Amino acid sequence: MKSPRISRRWGTAFVATDNTRQARPPLVLLHGLLGDADDWQPVIQALPGVQCHALDLPGHGRNKGLRVNGFDEAHDWLCGELAARGIAHYRLAGYSLGGRLALHHASQSPAGLQGLLLENCHPGLPVAERPARLAHDEAWARRFEQGPLAQVLADWYRQPVFADLGDDARARQIARRLGNEGPAVAAMLRATSLGRQPNLAPWLRDTRLPVRWISGSRDHKFHGLACQLVKQGCNINHLTLDGGHNLHASQPEQFARLLREWAHQPEEKTHD
Repeated sequence: MKSPRISRRWGTAFVATDNTRQARPPLVLLHGLLGDADDWQPVIQALPGVQCHALDLPGHGRNKGLRVNGFDEAHDWLCGELAARGIAHYRLAGYSLGGRLALHHASQSPAGLQGLLLENCHPGLPVAERPARLAHDEAWARRFEQGPLAQVLADWYRQPVFADLGDDARARQIARRLGNEGPAVAAMLRATSLGRQPNLAPWLRDTRLPVRWISGSRDHKFHGLACQLVKQGCNINHLTLDGGHNLHASQPEQFARLLREWAHQPEEKTHD
C-alpha cells in the first residue's frame, strides 16, 4: 500500500490514499476545547486508506476569528463546512467539546450522517444542574479573557478530569495550547457551555443511528457517565480504553485502530 498523502484543504488536516479515498464515507473529526485540527494528525497518520477531514472548531486553530452563539449555530457551521467540502455522506467523531457538538449535530437528523463516535463526551445535564454549570464556565471564561494564558492553562489542566497527566505531560500540553487566544476560547466556552446543552440521553435511547462511545477507564467522571448511559438503555456501543480523558492523544495508534474498524463497517443507511 502506498504511504498516505498528507495535504491541506480549506485549512484543515486531511489524509487519503489515491486508490481508497472513495471506497468508504470519510471520517470527520472534531477536537476539544483549546485544541485544533492538528491534534488528530498522529491518529490520521495511523489510518492509511481512510479519508479524514479534521476541522478547526470556531474560536480555535485557523478559525480563531469565527464565533457561534450556541449549539444551533455550531450545527449550522458544521453543515456549512461539510457542504464546502462536498461531503454528502460521512461518519462523525468528536472528543469532549467536539463530541458534544457532534452529538447535538446528530440529534438534528442531518442528511448523510452514517455513524457517530464520541470520545469522553457528556450527554447533557438535567435542567436543575445547568445554572451552576453556567456559573462555573463563566468564571473560567473571565479568566481566559483577563488572565495570563500560561497561568490559566496551568490551572485548567489541574482539574480532576486531567488527573492522569503527569508533570511532564501537563507541561507539554500547556506549551501546545499557548497558541490559543484567550478571548476566543472564552467566547466558545460561553456559547457551548454544558449549561446550555440539551440533555440528549433521551435521544440516545431512541435513535437508530449507530453510536459508538469510547471512555477512558482512568477518567472516572466520563467513564461513569458512559456506564450510566448503558444502564439507562441508551442505544450506544460502549468501549473502554485503559487511559484518561484525551485518549486519542495518549494512545493514537490504539485509537486509530478503533476508528479503522469503525470506518470499515458496512455502510449504514442515511440517518433520517
